[in-house]
Amino acid sequence: MATQLEQLKQYTTVVADTGDFRQMEEFAPQDATTNPSLILAAAAKQEYRPIIEEVVASFRNSELKGDALTAALMNKVIVAFGLEILKRVPGRVSSEVDARLSFDTEATVQKAREIMALYEEAGVSRDRVLIKIASTWEGIQAARILEQEGIHCNLTLLFSLVQAVACAEAGVRLISPFVGRILDWYTKNTGEQYTAETDPGVLSVRTIYNYYKKFGYPVQIMGASFRNKGEVLALAGCDLLTISPNLLAELAASEDTVLPLLSPESAQNSDIERIPADEKSFRFLFNEDAMATEKTAEGIRRFSADIRKLEALLTSMF
Repeated sequence: MATQLEQLKQYTTVVADTGDFRQMEEFAPQDATTNPSLILAAAAKQEYRPIIEEVVASFRNSELKGDALTAALMNKVIVAFGLEILKRVPGRVSSEVDARLSFDTEATVQKAREIMALYEEAGVSRDRVLIKIASTWEGIQAARILEQEGIHCNLTLLFSLVQAVACAEAGVRLISPFVGRILDWYTKNTGEQYTAETDPGVLSVRTIYNYYKKFGYPVQIMGASFRNKGEVLALAGCDLLTISPNLLAELAASEDTVLPLLSPESAQNSDIERIPADEKSFRFLFNEDAMATEKTAEGIRRFSADIRKLEALLTSMF
């Protein structure tokens, strides 16, 4: 009998949400996604220390100083982990732009170009890399520019339909709506307990999926940030799902039946209407959604804090 993980892979592309290479080898995902928090956690493990040390050593005789040196170190570390990941997955890796640039379109574009240039110098083609950018208005407009240059983007920290629609209108390659963080907010603010079928995060991704499929947007949807196995299974049939190692292990340990719950055909029958996503509409509708505004801001703050910690780790090694 096939495991739930094997069954899920029949309907959905499974992505590993980790910076731990060994876990990728264990669960054989198609793609992998990472972020500063995951890289920071991996960097703290002794077996990954040589990657950090090699990057630092390559800058020992650099003429770069101060902030310029720190920025170059960060770019190199992000790509170094990405290159190791690409040795272990057949598909793509997502590498994240500095979250502190989330409200600066021009700086986001420049940082993305720097990261992609390092991948290309290492012989990696653009089709194997996705640049992760926060789903602010400025981030979405940066992604619009990058996509026109052939640099494909993964829009992260996405919590609302209007963010998803703006991403689709910008022509991004992939979005990562966060399931578990939406559940966290509703559980905290309502005091209610939710099942997989009533989970607000699951319902949000289903709405985005139906919207995209009904109106013919080719953007890939990758559900992310899961709190339990039930959330994952409730989105079977979604284009991609990025899943943490502990939940991958749970899926691999069960042989219960998995059924696809999302499909392009069912989306055509969904009762959903178009919404505007020009800048004024985006800013108003996003502002109206307390959960989305709070969780996006919180995510940017947390990623920014972990970037500062990773920078401190790197500079302390000189």
